[in-house]
Amino acid sequence: MSDVNLPPLPPTGGEIPGRSIVDVVAAQHRELIGLTERLNASPDDPDIKSVLVATLSRHLAAEEQYLYPAVRAAVPGGEQIADRELAEDQTIMEQLRDLERTGDGHEGLAEAVRRHVAADAGELLPLLEQMVPAEDLVRLGNRFETAEEAAPTRPHPSTPSTPPWNKVVDPLVGVADKVRDVITSRATYVSDL
Repeated sequence: MSDVNLPPLPPTGGEIPGRSIVDVVAAQHRELIGLTERLNASPDDPDIKSVLVATLSRHLAAEEQYLYPAVRAAVPGGEQIADRELAEDQTIMEQLRDLERTGDGHEGLAEAVRRHVAADAGELLPLLEQMVPAEDLVRLGNRFETAEEAAPTRPHPSTPSTPPWNKVVDPLVGVADKVRDVITSRATYVSDL
């Protein structure tokens, strides 16, 4: 039985396809660091700004839906670690909202993203990798990537940040954000740059 309380999947006749949540999050962290560096180099570029806001909003929503609950369930002291990360995420969401509204604060946001990445890479992800079976890490990675695609593309600091409500609210808000993105032709992915 899994420590992270995931529903069973149908048999696949072998290994579960996909990437581990550790690999998914690490790759996204590299992408986020790259985007903050691009924004620092070109702070007046609205496309870089909107892609960073969208990418980071999706990333944080997926972490709140799957990464932190897994840490709570499987890692000793996981409650405190997850609570600390949620508090940091709330600060980042507020900084994102300010960046989106005023266009200011990219330096502070870049520093907050670096702290977020360092905390996850230095503590949270290695602990999760030690405590959770590899098959469950892949299953979490699959769910994380699916949640990220349905997540909001704009910061919504007042929406729920813990299951089950974030798993209900985030996709609904995500639909509204995506409709707004299409109407405004807003860039939301690195490939849009």
